Amino acid sequence: MLIVITAFALGLLLGSFLNVCIARLPRDESIVFPASRCPKCLSPIKFYDNIPVLSFIVLGGRCRSCREPISYKYPFIELLTGLVTALLVYKWWGSPLWLAVSLLSAYVLIIVSVIDFETMLISDAFSLALFILGAAGSAFNPYFQGGWAARLASSAVGAASGGGFIWALAMLGKKIYKKDAVGEGDIFLMGGIGALCGWQGVVTVVVMASFFGSVYGVSLLLLKRADRMSHMPFGPFLALGALVNLYSLVKPEDLFMVLPF
Repeated sequence: MLIVITAFALGLLLGSFLNVCIARLPRDESIVFPASRCPKCLSPIKFYDNIPVLSFIVLGGRCRSCREPISYKYPFIELLTGLVTALLVYKWWGSPLWLAVSLLSAYVLIIVSVIDFETMLISDAFSLALFILGAAGSAFNPYFQGGWAARLASSAVGAASGGGFIWALAMLGKKIYKKDAVGEGDIFLMGGIGALCGWQGVVTVVVMASFFGSVYGVSLLLLKRADRMSHMPFGPFLALGALVNLYSLVKPEDLFMVLPF
């Protein structure tokens, strides 16, 4: 239990760093310099005002210098990163190499999700990072079987099936709706996810992402914040399905067991 609590605390700190990456990478800014600052008044943030979650609460969600509101996005990402870190450490503490791969992959997926929500763009660099992690970690991936060659092949098949499936979905959507229904970034992202989860993970990630995305889309329609022709990011829902599978692989037959038909 102490290990899990420590992992959660470390995850909060890492979540603060992920916030920096999310804010600066889309603008091609350094994630090292300058130090953390208020995005509105650009005042440097003191170390005692940069404690994950706690500083947000103490400051009442406002910048100490300009008193402008601080987005709830920042503590949310810190809490999310802490929770994901704790869960993965709890699950894979006995497999340290796979734990390292799953944690790094999870952090990439969190960054991808938030940037896609905000910009509707997914950098191929993140997808490439997931593919490299999947291929490099295939030798000790608990979801793959056989020798190192067979495991590497499973990763490659997963990458090809992931990218290929979303590509086919994009072509079908374009034919039906006469416009791009799925972004190119989603294709490469799913290839990276497939390298981590294999072909079985690809199937269930797409099913889960479609469900989560539909719930989100219907919610926006009911709240009148979007219409049927509005563009919505798909990457965050693919990432959510991938995070579920990083914790514990959901096989296609597992999904069929809970379907009402």
